[in-house]
Amino acid sequence: MTKIVLAMNVDRAGAVALRDRIGTKVDVYKVGMDMFTTWGPDVVRDFVSRGCRVFLDLKYSDIPTVVGKAVEAASELGVSMLTVHTMGGPKMLSEAAAAADRAKGTKPLVLGVTVLTSLDEAALEKISGSRQTVTDLVRSLALLAKESGCGGAVASPQEIGVVKEACGEDFVVVTPGIRMGARGEGRGTKDDQARTMTPAEAAQAGADYIVVGRPIYEAADPVGAIADIRKQIGG
Repeated sequence: MTKIVLAMNVDRAGAVALRDRIGTKVDVYKVGMDMFTTWGPDVVRDFVSRGCRVFLDLKYSDIPTVVGKAVEAASELGVSMLTVHTMGGPKMLSEAAAAADRAKGTKPLVLGVTVLTSLDEAALEKISGSRQTVTDLVRSLALLAKESGCGGAVASPQEIGVVKEACGEDFVVVTPGIRMGARGEGRGTKDDQARTMTPAEAAQAGADYIVVGRPIYEAADPVGAIADIRKQIGG
């Protein structure tokens, strides 16, 4: 069954207020680089101490030993899930997976970030200097993550099926780029997601986790918004 990750793009007071109001009505709380940079590891400890599962989305990318130490530190914080960039290469990904296995704290699910949802094929061509479809690159990077020992990948909802077909149903897919209207609708000028789907579409495509932010934390009734999303994804 598809699970809900709440992306808390709010200040710490807002995050605490959300936690106190929502509790375990979402499956996981996402702490991203903005919140972590501002508030540090204490914000993770706070949520974990209250019985919340935390997805630490810092997208580690560095030499293997540095990433391994970061994964071990995240494990000691008690995070349930974390991200590493697949473009860091097989040695880095393998070290991240090995660090999660040997860590003394909670064993986190290591997720390889494939192609950011803000990127399209035109952007990829500018980055690489050559033409490659988003689908082909996501497939390759997801396979690299699996072969390196990662337990899942982060990909846009439009590539869920590609990842599942290439890596198997047990390989976890976490997908941002969730929008409440029809695909691509309702996106304001501040929205930098290029490849999106609704919760129902993502769940039907096989997403294990969907990452939802504003539709929950900006709702007048966040609990009601969560219930509506659960209904859409069949939960």
